[in-house]
Amino acid sequence: MLSNHFVLGASTGFNSGDAIFQLVMFIILLAVIKKFAWGPLMGMMKQREEFVASEIENAEKSRKEAADYLEQQRALLKEARSEAQGLIENAKKQAEVQREEIIVSARSEANRLKESAKLEIEQQKEQAVAAIKEQVTSLSVLIASKVIEKELSEKDQEKFINDYIQEVGEKR
Repeated sequence: MLSNHFVLGASTGFNSGDAIFQLVMFIILLAVIKKFAWGPLMGMMKQREEFVASEIENAEKSRKEAADYLEQQRALLKEARSEAQGLIENAKKQAEVQREEIIVSARSEANRLKESAKLEIEQQKEQAVAAIKEQVTSLSVLIASKVIEKELSEKDQEKFINDYIQEVGEKR
């Protein structure tokens, strides 16, 4: 029974050696954890923190670049619209100038054709007058020769003149 009591006494009493041993083991365990687990864990946490900060910084930089790019594209679009409007206006002005040139050219050509036609008509008229003069001359000679061949009375002369006028009218 004595041995039971000894065991019971050991379990109810405070053993300072065990407590110190457990405390030393706990401190050693903390040092080992700090060296092998806590340090790398904190390093990983620091790396993760730097990575997240870098990603946030990159995202902000990308957002700013996208906004700048959007503004550039808007400016380029505005410039392109302005340039297109200028091209349209220029094309309209050029078309107006060409239209005026075509009108002036057409009028000039019409005047040239008109003058050419007038000259041709004048030449035709002169040729017709010359032909008529030639016919009148030949008929006059013919009449004169007939008159000379025979002396005509006043009535015969009128008849020759009327015949002559009629003959000239038919040849026209």
